[in-house]
Formats: sequence, C-alpha cells, structure tokens
Amino acid sequence: MTGLDICILVGYLIGLLVLGGILSKKIVTSVDMFAAGEQSPWWVAGISGFMTMFSSGTFVVWGGIAYRSGLVAVTILMTLGISALLVGYFLAARWKHTGATTVSEYIELRYGMVAVQVYSWLGMTFRMVGVGVALYSISVMLAALVPLSETNPLCDANTGHLAVPWTIVLSGVVVVGYTGAGGLWAVLLTDVLQFIVLTAAVLIVIPLVIIEAGGVNRIIASAPQGFFWPVTSEFTWLFMGGWIIVHAFKIGGEWAFVQRFLCVPNENDAKKSAYLFGALYLISPVVWMLPPMVYKVIDPAANPEQAYILACQMALPAGMMGLMLAAMFSATASMADSEINVFAGAFTRDIYRKIFKPDASETHLVAVGRVLTTVLGAVVIAIAIAIPHLGGAEEVILSITGQFVVPMVLPAIWGLFSKRVGSSCIWASMAAGFAAGGIVKFGLAKGGWFCCVGWLAGLAELIQANPRVSEVGAGILVPVAALAIMELLARGENQGWNSLSNHAAEHKAARATIASSLPQVVLAWSVAALGLVTLLIGVSQSDGKVVLITFSASMFAVSGGMLCFIRWRQSD
Repeated sequence: MTGLDICILVGYLIGLLVLGGILSKKIVTSVDMFAAGEQSPWWVAGISGFMTMFSSGTFVVWGGIAYRSGLVAVTILMTLGISALLVGYFLAARWKHTGATTVSEYIELRYGMVAVQVYSWLGMTFRMVGVGVALYSISVMLAALVPLSETNPLCDANTGHLAVPWTIVLSGVVVVGYTGAGGLWAVLLTDVLQFIVLTAAVLIVIPLVIIEAGGVNRIIASAPQGFFWPVTSEFTWLFMGGWIIVHAFKIGGEWAFVQRFLCVPNENDAKKSAYLFGALYLISPVVWMLPPMVYKVIDPAANPEQAYILACQMALPAGMMGLMLAAMFSATASMADSEINVFAGAFTRDIYRKIFKPDASETHLVAVGRVLTTVLGAVVIAIAIAIPHLGGAEEVILSITGQFVVPMVLPAIWGLFSKRVGSSCIWASMAAGFAAGGIVKFGLAKGGWFCCVGWLAGLAELIQANPRVSEVGAGILVPVAALAIMELLARGENQGWNSLSNHAAEHKAARATIASSLPQVVLAWSVAALGLVTLLIGVSQSDGKVVLITFSASMFAVSGGMLCFIRWRQSD
C-alpha cells in the first residue's frame, strides 16, 4: 500500500470523527441520541439497515465462498433481500405502530422489566461477538497492507506489518468516537456516506479486475466446473430456504435492524425502508462477489479469505487501494456503530434510568449514553482480539446465525401479533432453541456426545451429512414449535398486550414528526468529495485513467443534481 493509499484511508477516518462531532450538536435528548428524534427519512433508514447487515466479514466470509464455489455466494446473499421484503410486508409497520422509540421499550411494555434485562444482556453477548468478528476481519486486511519498521511499537515482529491487535484498537476507537458523539444520527448518516464509498470502490474494481483476468470470455472458459451454479452440495436449495427464514427473523427482530423502523416518522416510511433494504440486497450481491470470483481465474491457489483484497491490490492503481480499504472499513463501521448504539440506548433508557435514576435529566442521560457507548466499544475490541481463539470468522458467523438468531428474536416478533402469550414464551424459545442447537452442533455431530446411542445413530448420520441445513433447521423449527405450544396453552389476553396497545394509542396521538432534510445535504456533498478524490487519483495515473475520470464525472453529475433538487424543494 502506497503513501497515497494511507493518506486517503487516514483522511477518511478523520472525516468520520469530524462528522460525529458536527452531529453531536443535534443530540439534545436521549430520543435524539438513540432514535434520531423519529425524523430519519425512510431512504436513510433503508440504506442504514442495508449497511448494518454488511460488514468486512462479507468480504472475508462470503468473498471466500465466492472464490471457492462461485455463484452460490451471490445466491446466499440475495436470500437476504427476500427476507427484507418479507419483513417490509409483514413486520416493519407493526413495529412502528407500537409507538416504542427503542426495542427495549417495546420489550418492557410487552413482557416486563426482567425481560428487558435478559434481552439486553444475552442479545448484547451474541451481537457483540458478531461485531467483534467484523472488526477482526477488517483489521486483518488493514494490518497485512501496512508495513512498519521493526522499531515501531505497533509493529508485529513476525510479519513486519502493523500488528492486528493494535489495528483492532485503532479501528475500534474511531467507531466509538463518532458513535458516542453523534448518536443514532451519526450512525445513520455515516452509514449513508459509507454506502457511497463502498459502492463507488466496488464499481471501480470490477472493470479493472476483469481486464486483468483477460476479459469475460476467458473468465467463463477458465472457471471451474459448477462455478456458475446457484447452489452446491454444501449450500443447497433447502439451505437457501432456511436462510431466508432465519434472516427474516433476524432483520425483523434484531434490535439494530428494528431501530431503523422506529426512527422514521410513520408506518408507511417503515415499510418503504425495509423494501429499499430488500431491493438493494437483491441487486448488489452480483456486484460485490464478482472480484473474488474473477480472481479465482487469475490465481486458483490463493487463500480464499484473502481473495477479495488480493484482487483489489492487483487491479487498483495507487490511491484507489486506500479508497477500497476505506470502503471495507465502512462496511465494518456501519455494523459496529449500529449495534453499539442500540445496546447503549437499551442500557441507558431502559435499565439505568428505570432502575438507578428515574429522575435523570435528558442531559444526564446523553452523558451516560456516551459513557456506555465507550464501554461497549471496549468490549467489542476485546472480543475481536479473541476471535482467532474461537474457531475463525467463517465458523463463528455461520454458527451464531444459524443456531441462535431465531430463539432470541422470535418472542419479540410473536408478541407483535399474539394477545395471549406473556414473558414465559421468552424462556421457552431460548431454552428449546439453545438446547436444540447444542445437541445438533455438539451432541450429534461427528464424534459428538450422543453418536454412540443406538437409536440416535440414524439421526446423527443425517445431521453429519447435512450440517448446515441441520443447524439452520433446528434453530428455526424447535423455537417455533415451543412458542406454538405456549400459544395453545395460554388463556385470556395478556396484560402486556394491553399496556402496549395503550402506549401505541398515546404515541400516535402525540406524534407529529417529519423527516429531516439534513441527510440529503450530507449525501450530496459526500458524493462531490468522493468525485474529487477519484478525479485527483485518476489524473495522476497511467493505468485505469479513463475508468477513474469517467466515474469521477458521474459523481459530480449526481452531486450537482442532488443539490439542485434540494434547492428546488427548499424554495417550493
């Protein structure tokens, strides 16, 4: 990585911190900090949700699968689009209808304060591991591209590069810095900015790496057999169906995603944000996964987890590599800042205020929220440093998603529809789901605890032959069955349902929010800045000059059009 690449990457990180400082002036109340004052435009919430699902782990985990197996990685990621569309149709408006400003507030109304604490602690534990994986993934890539002298205290003596633990710490500090300063507004607007950078960088990489590979015809002719099949023996159509269901629960129930439906002005905007999320995931995976797929033709013996970054390193001119790394960092930051903000909000508004200081002023709550943001950031950094000892990034992501998402989020979603179940459904779903996941993962897997039990041998053989499908199936079917039984056994209307209905009615009567115009202005100038950076890189290069200058001109045109539209709307 050249000096120009490093300057661009460092400049981008400083820009994020500056943006967080600017947005800190909008943070007056805890609702501003954790719900953006319910004034986020729907398209900002949709892009933010899309970016929250995305992370550098996408490049490492799914990029590795794209390199090894080809088009199946695109299929897997496109299933998330279907999941988001289902959430938009069935769940997004219902979440907004509750009148809650955070998911933890909804949990308290529907299931009680004990449930809030259980959800906060367990949910934080699982999600912080996911964020730690993402932070670890981007730090591995960054560290591998930053050589240092042996005397530098940040240098890894074994590699001669920036040490991964120090990279994790430095990256984590940036994310915590702007999230703590600007709250959910900073999360939303930096997500939009990061979406721009990510999209621009990937679109520039694609034509350059195709040229390096010798053109489309050579790529198709040289690809391994089955490389363009949508499924494989490991990731079957049955797995895809289960993946859609799991991620419908994930997007429709995990706090960071639900917060995007709660921070918009009304129910229709909540639905539109989910539909945009889904549309982006149906289109973009084809673009994202092309670089590692093409690189398979160029170097069939590369490390799959490094295929994405190697493709970029080979194709991009000086300066653009820094932009690509900024894009990958953006993907990680968008996931990390969302999770940290939402759990800091839960602990501040629904645990600290309710239990320790009921009379706390809004200024005090904002200060506590920033402290808790810092603490949670430190937890994420510690987890990221420990990821190599937990089995690696790919295994951690697949296992957590397949086995633990549905048991965690199902009771919250069920409570949006059912008038009868109470807090006991939470314990039933988690106990049944976690037990089933443990049995499949450790009890009936190869060498597992129960493989020697005669009557279970056939089941163990089936699970061992289809491990991914088995993990996902157990994670879905068992908790759903547990809650169905709870629904049949429940009698009468639960008090939590009445509390939620009353709150929704009061909130609807009081709500009079409109979407803020700030995001459009930030987006327009961000596109212009990106166009300027691309132009400066393009005119200084001999290779790829036409691609870079053409892309820069497109960015200026888009930015100019947006600024004209904003001025027209303001004068209308």
